[in-house]
Amino acid sequence: MSEAKGLKKPVKLKSELASFLGAEELPRTEITQKLWDYIKANKLQTKTVNGKPENAGKFIVADAKLLPIFKKTKSKSKSGKLTDLTNLKEGQTIDMMQMASVVSANIE
Repeated sequence: MSEAKGLKKPVKLKSELASFLGAEELPRTEITQKLWDYIKANKLQTKTVNGKPENAGKFIVADAKLLPIFKKTKSKSKSGKLTDLTNLKEGQTIDMMQMASVVSANIE
């Protein structure tokens, strides 16, 4: 069996994400899938910034469980755009395009 590479390679999860997902190591693809499963199961999507959850839309509402994971995110993209969620409050939203930054911020 060949060793998994790229997105399928297991990565070490930081404590908040590890306790949320109940795993120490997972591939990025699975981390993202499990986060989305949780978001969908709890209807945490909305069409407007900081809008009420309505189970559709490109914004993700931070609930009490997601908040500690989202708040670890402070990174600059290659284009220099800063993603800083460290002051996010419960009930506020992030853009779904920020999910990759969130995952990156929560792995070793």
